[in-house]
Amino acid sequence: MTEWLVKRFVKGYADTADPAVRTRYGQFAGIVGIVCNILLCLGKGAIGLVSGSVSIVADAVNNLSDAASNIVSLLGFKLASRPADPEHPYGHGRYEYLAGLVVAALVLAIGINLTWSSVQKILAPEPTEFSGALVAVLVLSIIVKLWMAAFNRALGQRIDSDTLTATAVDSRNDVISTTAVLACACISQAAGIDLDGWAGAAVGLFICVSGVQLLGDTVSPLLGQAPSAELVNHIHDKIMSYPGVLGTHDLMVHDYGPGRQFASAHVEMAAEADPLESHDLIDNIEQDFKADDGIIVTLHYDPIVTDDPEVKDMRNWIAEQVRAIDARLTIHDLRCVPGPTHTNVIFDCVRPVDCALAPGELRERVAALVQAHYPRSIAKITIDESYVSSEQ
Repeated sequence: MTEWLVKRFVKGYADTADPAVRTRYGQFAGIVGIVCNILLCLGKGAIGLVSGSVSIVADAVNNLSDAASNIVSLLGFKLASRPADPEHPYGHGRYEYLAGLVVAALVLAIGINLTWSSVQKILAPEPTEFSGALVAVLVLSIIVKLWMAAFNRALGQRIDSDTLTATAVDSRNDVISTTAVLACACISQAAGIDLDGWAGAAVGLFICVSGVQLLGDTVSPLLGQAPSAELVNHIHDKIMSYPGVLGTHDLMVHDYGPGRQFASAHVEMAAEADPLESHDLIDNIEQDFKADDGIIVTLHYDPIVTDDPEVKDMRNWIAEQVRAIDARLTIHDLRCVPGPTHTNVIFDCVRPVDCALAPGELRERVAALVQAHYPRSIAKITIDESYVSSEQ
């Protein structure tokens, strides 16, 4: 059903890399959520008020707040689609992250409110009326929310949207909470004990935990989280696939919202090659990233001496030694400047942010290794911090 709806209501649905298509996906998901949640709120609210069930009324209020969340998501996608302007040259894509943050905050607020209402019901219990209509409405709600969870998860995966993923989690929470309310209503009817308040409290605490988790997930990209290992490996492997590229390092990825990623890296190429040809190759790599992946990549050319066997052997030896300290350590831009009394060995060493050695300690240790193996040398080392995930 989801596929049929997408094909019918999302124009250009196949081109998910297009920001305009992503906006249509988000707006369509928001409209579907608003309609479904308002209908569920009306049905549950009526049954909850008639039966006197605080947990069902709270569940109805939950659906009403879900509709508000859908409106926030709809607004977030609309604002995120605004083009770049002089004040925001990288566009407005982070509005989508802000919308996800608001949705997460609403989920947490709902959980707190539901828990408080349920505690009040536990302290001052009131009779709850059980009926076939109550069961029918709750079962229908579970079915609708199961579909909504699958619907938002599918669309979130298709366009890589944290906002829709958060909405899918919220729908899953609704399924759990409504199922718990239904189960307790049936148990209370069969056993003659009132579990309404306890069910509401348990559901409220579960929603609070989910809200806190969602807040963490949505705050992370706003703070500038490291790119995924999959993206880092893809960029690295694609650069290395071009003939003439000897190595790449100093990768940085900046995320200004889904579909608005910018990256920069250094590319090592033979110093003996024609610089015009090397520059042309770098231009081609940058254009290929933009055309194939939608990522604006800026590459810096690093010339590497390849026709000096002594420098090559030294580079390989030092690279092996730093890997023995930490397998994630790498070196680049090594060059030698000979002098009458010693040779300056100049290079950069890339240190992961969670390396056991502090930058100064790492510099001293590597310099000592180099000078012990090459007595007439002095190591001039720049410690670079890695700006990508240490998982790769």
